[in-house]
Amino acid sequence: MQNMTLILLLAAMAAVAFYMGRRRSLALVGGPAQGSRLHSLPGYYGYFTLIWCLLPALGIFLLWVMIEPKVIVALIVESLPDASSTMSAGELNLLVNNIQNLAAGDAISGDMDAVMRDAADRYNEYVAASRKMLATLTLGIAGVGGAIALRRIRPEFRARNRVEQIVLYLLIAASSIAILTTLGIVLSVLFEAIRFFREVPLTEFLFGLNWSPQMAIRADQVGSSGSFGAVPLFAGTLLITTIAMVVAVPVGLMTAIYLAEYSSGRVRAIAKPLLEILAGIPTVVYGFFAALTVAPWVRTAGESVGLEVASESALAAGLVMGIMIIPLVSSLSDDAIHAVPSAMRDGALGLGSTRSETMVRVILPAALPGIVGGILLAVSRAIGETMIVVMAAGLAANLTANPFEAVTTVTVQIVTLLVGDQEFDSAKTLAAFALGLMLFVVTLCLNVIGLTFVRKYREQYE
Repeated sequence: MQNMTLILLLAAMAAVAFYMGRRRSLALVGGPAQGSRLHSLPGYYGYFTLIWCLLPALGIFLLWVMIEPKVIVALIVESLPDASSTMSAGELNLLVNNIQNLAAGDAISGDMDAVMRDAADRYNEYVAASRKMLATLTLGIAGVGGAIALRRIRPEFRARNRVEQIVLYLLIAASSIAILTTLGIVLSVLFEAIRFFREVPLTEFLFGLNWSPQMAIRADQVGSSGSFGAVPLFAGTLLITTIAMVVAVPVGLMTAIYLAEYSSGRVRAIAKPLLEILAGIPTVVYGFFAALTVAPWVRTAGESVGLEVASESALAAGLVMGIMIIPLVSSLSDDAIHAVPSAMRDGALGLGSTRSETMVRVILPAALPGIVGGILLAVSRAIGETMIVVMAAGLAANLTANPFEAVTTVTVQIVTLLVGDQEFDSAKTLAAFALGLMLFVVTLCLNVIGLTFVRKYREQYE
C-alpha cells in the first residue's frame, strides 16, 4: 500500500471516529434535545475520539517511515557476499545506491551481475513486506485508539478539557520544533567552526588583512599555508550593505509615507502591486541587471568625470541591492504607519497641525519600532545576498573603502569555498563555517541593538 493511500485511509477513519464519538455522546443522554446534560459540547467528544484514532497512528507512521530505509539497507548489506566487508564507505554507498536504482528500474553506474539482481529483488521484497506491516500496524492502532476513546465517553466525561490539553501539547511541540531547529543550526555551524579555529588562530581570522584560502598541494608551493584573514570580507560586506541601505532606506521610507498619508486610493491601488512585483523578482535577475546595465553605466559615468572605476565595483552591486530592498523597507514601514491609531492622527490635525507636522511629530515616532524592525530585516537581507555581489562586485577580497573598486562579501566566499565535491577535512572548507558563524553573531548583535533601540523609544498606548 502506498503511503498516500494509507494517509487517506487514516483521514477517513478519523472522520468516522469524529462522527461516532459525537453520536455516542448524544445517544448516552437521550438525543440532541438532552445535549445540555453533557459536560462538554458534543463536538468535543468527536474531537476526542478523532485525536485518539489519528495521533497514535500518525506517530507510528512517521517513526516507521524514518527508520524503514535504514533497516532495509542494513538487511541488504548484511546479505551481500563477504567481499562487501572489505569495501570502503564510499564504495559500499555506491553499491547500495546502484542496488536501489536497479530495484526502482533506473539506470545504474557500472556493470550489473547476478549478485546485484538478487539484492535488488530482495530490496523490493523487503519494501513490499514493510509496507504491508506498516499498513496493518497503523490501521490497527487507529482502530484500537478510536475504540478506547469511544469506551471512555460518558456524560460526565470532561472532553473539552482533554481536547484543549492535547491541543496545548501539540502547540508546544510545534513551537519547540522551531527552537530545536535553530539550536541545531547553531550547533552544526559551531562545531565545524571550532574545528577550523583549531587549525587557524581566531586572532588571525578576525584581524588578518589577507584572504587567500587556496591550499597548495605541496609544502614548497607558494601560499601552501593559506591566508585566512577575514577583514577584507567583512569590509566588503559592510561597504556593499551601507551603499544598499543608503539607497533603500530613504527611498523606501518616503515611498511608504507617500502611499500611507498623501496618495489617493487610486494611486495606492496601482503603486502597491507594482512594488510587490518588484519584490518578487529573483535575485539572479537583479544580478544580470547589475552586471549588464548598472555596472557599465557606473564605469562610463565615472570615467566621464575622470574617476577610475573597475568593471566590477561595490557601487554597482550596492545600488542594485538597494533597489531590490526598497519594496521590503516600504512594505514594512507602510504597515507600521497604518498600525498607528487613527485617533492620534485625527487629534493632531484637530489641534491645527499640518499633515507634515502630524507625520513628523506624531505618526513617525509612534511607528518607529516597526520601521526600525523593517530596516533591520532589510540589513539582514543585504548581508545575506549573494548573486548580485557575484555578478556585479566580483570575487576579489580587496581591503578598501573605495566603492569604485571590486570587493567581495562573506556569503560569496562561503559559496566559493563549498563549490564542487568538497570534504570538510581542511581549513579551506571549514572556513565557510567560521564565516557562517560570524554572520550569525553579527545578525544577533544587530537584533539586540535594534531591540534595545525599540524598547527605549517605543510609544505605548492604551
